Amino acid sequence: MDYSVLLPLVGILIVAAGFAGILAGLFGVGGGIILVPAYYYVFTALDLDGPQMMQVCLATSLASIIVTSTRSVMAHNKRGAVDWELLRRWAPGIALGAVLGVLVAARLRSDALALIFAVLAMIVGLYLAFGRKDWRIGPQMPGGVTRGVLSPTVGFLSVLMGIGGGSFGVPLMTLYSVPMHRAVATAAGFGLLIAVPSVIGFVLVSVDGAPPWTLGAVNGPAFLITICMTFLTAPLGARLAHALPAMVLRRIFAGFILLVAVNMMREALWG
Repeated sequence: MDYSVLLPLVGILIVAAGFAGILAGLFGVGGGIILVPAYYYVFTALDLDGPQMMQVCLATSLASIIVTSTRSVMAHNKRGAVDWELLRRWAPGIALGAVLGVLVAARLRSDALALIFAVLAMIVGLYLAFGRKDWRIGPQMPGGVTRGVLSPTVGFLSVLMGIGGGSFGVPLMTLYSVPMHRAVATAAGFGLLIAVPSVIGFVLVSVDGAPPWTLGAVNGPAFLITICMTFLTAPLGARLAHALPAMVLRRIFAGFILLVAVNMMREALWG
């Protein structure tokens, strides 16, 4: 084991994961959209930039989402906010999309995944920046063919970004008239449906040039540090969130995500 690589990796990840936890609490997200670029920049800074490094970033982020989403679902369920019937209907499609996402991600190079992340993050950022609360597609969540298309799409795109259910699930549900609090609570369940099958798949993947202590594509030190630090620092971000108006927070987060997306795109295209 090369401890000259492992020790700096641990030290930098402590700082990055702590910062990600603050941002996750501040902006009310599960952290994946913050953690994936954080992992990417940390591993790259330590010259751990193999051809499949983005797979490690995605898989490790999704592994942490299993823990954070479980905690979130339990907390929301105590308040009766989780729509279990909606989760039951959408679960097969979301899980199928997540598995397909792993199969595709395992075959792509790191720079291609970084570019996909950047494009999707830019779409999320633009929606946060310019989307309106009164936008609606329909009076209730769809069924039939529409659900059959949308549910695997949510799972598939989320895995390609290494994120849980919030970034795509919450906008989708609110566009179909689900109240915001119920959408946020139910999206935490989406996160579990996405993360569990995808992490099982990523553990079975062989990654070239993976960092020390990596199982399949899941990096152990990054996972453990992320869980510990986000549990410590997310409450601080949540307290900071109450000091700012919701719309101001939304605009700040949109700007942050767009900045991350542009930088990831630059890295993917020009290194």
